[in-house]
Amino acid sequence: MRLRPSRSLTRRLIWLAAGWICLALILTGLVLTSLFQESALRRLGSTLNDTIDEVVVAATFTPEGHLFIGEIRDARTERLLSGKYWMVAEPTADGSLEVVAGSESLGGSQLTFSPDLLDRLQGAFGQTVSYSTDDGPKGEPLRIAASIKTLPGRETPIVFFAGVDRTDVDADTRQFATVTWLALLMLGLGLVAAVFVQVRIGLRPLYDLDRAIAAVHLGRSNRVEGSYPREIQPLADQVNLLLDHSQETVERQRTHVGNLAHALKTPLAVMLAEAGTKEGPLQDIVRRQAQVMRDQVEHHLRRARAAARAAHGLGESTPVEEVLDELAVMIERVFEEKGVEIDWRAPESLAFRGERQDLQEIFGNLIENAGKWCKRRVRVLAGPSVPGQMVVVVEDDGPGIPEEQRDAALKRGTRMDEATPGTGLGLSIVDELVRAYGGRVTLGASDLGGLKVVLELPSSEG
Repeated sequence: MRLRPSRSLTRRLIWLAAGWICLALILTGLVLTSLFQESALRRLGSTLNDTIDEVVVAATFTPEGHLFIGEIRDARTERLLSGKYWMVAEPTADGSLEVVAGSESLGGSQLTFSPDLLDRLQGAFGQTVSYSTDDGPKGEPLRIAASIKTLPGRETPIVFFAGVDRTDVDADTRQFATVTWLALLMLGLGLVAAVFVQVRIGLRPLYDLDRAIAAVHLGRSNRVEGSYPREIQPLADQVNLLLDHSQETVERQRTHVGNLAHALKTPLAVMLAEAGTKEGPLQDIVRRQAQVMRDQVEHHLRRARAAARAAHGLGESTPVEEVLDELAVMIERVFEEKGVEIDWRAPESLAFRGERQDLQEIFGNLIENAGKWCKRRVRVLAGPSVPGQMVVVVEDDGPGIPEEQRDAALKRGTRMDEATPGTGLGLSIVDELVRAYGGRVTLGASDLGGLKVVLELPSSEG
């Protein structure tokens, strides 16, 4: 199973640094604890060597060949179960060791040793072999040193043992390890915190660049502004070059669309004018088909303009409140004889992420359509939804559209009532413009009694 790498550069750097810090501190803790323990055991080893030397000096053989241990000045070895011991053993014919003498502190017991100890001692003749055991005379942990030596007047070597209670050394080692690990833990936390601060500060220019690009995307700026380190400045410059290129592309598209509109609309206008001067079946066909062609040209040119602006309209931001206020005043005057009242509400900070002309066309078609069909009331509510999106609801108190006909109402050229003047393109124009901006149009029933149109559009935040 392959682990997916983190998508966050900050987390990746912090986790990588934290991993190395933890590994380094763990190794440091292990090394320091081991060195402390070895140092303490070496001190015990020095004491044990002194005890062995003292026993060696005090050891003699009688004329009968018996081992005699003279006076030992270390009082602890003469006190029962004092925690400090010595012992002397002789090798036997079968390769084992036979204890021949021991300190009073042993109380008749023996220091433990492994079966291969004699081989180890013979391999390091004259040197001291140290080992630890947890099976002391009173069950205490011991540090034991053993050395094989040859005494004067005796060819057979003798093994001397010395042992000391290591309880205090183990306790000191545990205390040192506890203090060390706590100190390393605090150091590790401090280092990770420092790495976090360092990474955040070091990557701050990237965050600033991200915010600058987001400001362009959300319509709060036309270019990436700010000064960046030399490693990042080329990226900001390239983004600005890309924005300039996109703007130039949009301008060229607008020019081409305008030229095409002029090239097509003028001949169509001439055809309509010529056909309008005469009556007859041919002239009627020419007028109808020319009108259809003009509607088609308007439709496709509008769609091309909207798609170009939506795709490349970075930095464009249009206040919703201003557009609604202008359209409400204008459409109330258009339907003044009908007494239409337009009640609209929108936050001052709400802005459409796109061009003003497109928002005017979207709202204008919907509010005009509502004013045409309403009895008297039109209600428009606009507000933010999820981040980067807004919802606009246009309702009226007219007859509405039956549920089974709502999908057809969004199709180009569909008219719900042939007796009402119009081309049937209003809702289709709105749907095309909204879709060009990545939004959605939904038709429903209003609680006012008429049609309810819900728009989902991109918004500029902040």
